[in-house]
Amino acid sequence: MNKEYILKKNEEIEKVVKSGKKSVSNFFIIYNKENNSISNLYCVSVSKKIGKAHVRNKIKRRIKDILMKNKMDLSKKYVIIIRKEALNATYDELKETLIKQIKGEK
Repeated sequence: MNKEYILKKNEEIEKVVKSGKKSVSNFFIIYNKENNSISNLYCVSVSKKIGKAHVRNKIKRRIKDILMKNKMDLSKKYVIIIRKEALNATYDELKETLIKQIKGEK
């Protein structure tokens, strides 16, 4: 994922979580908020409760790969929190759920 699509500042992430819309599925909790930019901004978060660093990094790489391969220009900021059930899901299940959940929030 390119750096231009990453939401890093803690203040911005908190604004999205506090005042954004919330969407929940088996694998993800997604908060979104309107963005003044042309492209989407993403923050992918995984709790330490889910597993060791290599497990958390693997699932984050999968999510970022899905987001980059399926460019969705909705001009929003997203905070994606990954749930424990996502570890047992296949790549295709994650892809289907994530895209459906993001596009359903229009």
